[in-house]
Order: sequence, then structure tokens, then C-alpha cells
Amino acid sequence: MAPLAARYAAWHGLPAHAVADVRDEDPNDVRAMPVILRLERDPAPSRTPLLEAAAAAAVAVCLDPRAEPGGEWHDAVAAWMSGRIRKVARRARGAHWRAVQDLPGVTVVVPGSDGTSAEVRALLPCRVSELPKTVSRLQVSGSDLPADSPGPPPPGVPVLWLNPKVEMTVGKAAAQVGHATMLLAAVLDFEQRAVWARGGFRCAVRTPSAERWASMLPADPAAAWRDRGIIAVRDAGFTEVDPGTITVLAEAP
Repeated sequence: MAPLAARYAAWHGLPAHAVADVRDEDPNDVRAMPVILRLERDPAPSRTPLLEAAAAAAVAVCLDPRAEPGGEWHDAVAAWMSGRIRKVARRARGAHWRAVQDLPGVTVVVPGSDGTSAEVRALLPCRVSELPKTVSRLQVSGSDLPADSPGPPPPGVPVLWLNPKVEMTVGKAAAQVGHATMLLAAVLDFEQRAVWARGGFRCAVRTPSAERWASMLPADPAAAWRDRGIIAVRDAGFTEVDPGTITVLAEAP
């Protein structure tokens, strides 16, 4: 996770137009983490548990023992984290969902308050040009879930606060909360990460009032982590939001 921690302050120091500048990238070497959302027709999952599952699954891949030096996932994860941590959320159901379970990755299940469960599988990052057919055939857009009312976040877990001023589809929001947990893991110390891992990287996703968001929004991201335990996700603006938009604030427990 060290490359993310090293780039955090510099990324926030860039002007908005610069975060979307990809002229230094080789188009044939663009890498992304596929995040597969299980969206059955009936019963459909609730939005908040699905986002919480996506957030946990993304960081679980990065901190999996197989991603450590010498592990079978290390090279793929390290190559991806050395550049932009792109994620592409896709939806699957039925046989397509079962098929992605055979690909390397981590599936997280989060129970909902209505008796349903939300399931997300984050896959090992790879070059976009080399996506397995099992993944490339899945749709990126076309489905969303209505807002829900999850109640206060439980104590003792990170809270991922979604920007109340921007609208995001469930796929976009899933990618953003995945960024948030990765950035948070990058700045936690070893013991904090270990405790979080033992709890299955449980987290809460909530949307604050506009007033609370404004009070939390850091003027200096580096100081906000040091003084208040808050990490900000700043988006490159390739889809849905403007470049430089702060999409999520991750608050450590």
C-alpha cells in the first residue's frame, strides 16, 4: 500500500484539469480492478450493503496474503497500484455471477436490514485489454438501486461518507468507496490494518447532510488525516463527475 500513501498529498495538490491528464500512460498498459456487483432481479440487494461489500472486497484483494511479496497476486497488484487505481464496476446475475467466482479475487457478503444480502466480488487487477471474456461480457451500466435509509453507522468501524452534492450510480459509488478503503488502509499502521482485516474489513457507507459534509471537507488533506483521521477520495473525472471532485471522505474509527 506504500505507493498510495506516497502519492496521496501530491494527488490532492494537482489542479483539477491535471488529475484527468493521461498523456503519460501507455494505452496498452492501462490496468483496472473489475468489481462485480451481484444484482439479481428478485430479490435485489439494498444499495448501502452493496456499497459496503464493494468497499470491503476492494481492500481485501490488496491486503490478501497472496498479494504480499512472493505471493501469486503480488506482481499484478503492485503493477496496478503503481499507477492510477482504476476500478470498473460491472453487474452480474445467475450463471454469470457464478462464473466470475472461478476468477482470482475476493467475494464479500454483507447482510441487509431487510433480510436480503449483498454480494460483491473484486477481481485481481489486470490490463483492460486482457480482461477475461467472463468479465468483458458483463454490462457496466444500465442498473441502479434506489436510495435506502441505513440508520446510524455502527461504532468501531470506518465510515465512508458519500458526497451529498453529486449524484453517482451504484457502479460509480462502488468504485469510489473501494478507492476510499484502499487509501485508508495505506495510511493505517500494520496493527490497525491487521485488526481491520480480522473483522473482514467491515465498514459503513453513509451520506451526510450538506452541512456536515462541508464541515468535514478538508482544506489540507494531509493535515486532515493527521489531526482528524479523515481521508479524501479525489476523482479523476473520467465518468459521471467533474475532474477533481471529492467523492468520498473516509473517517477512521
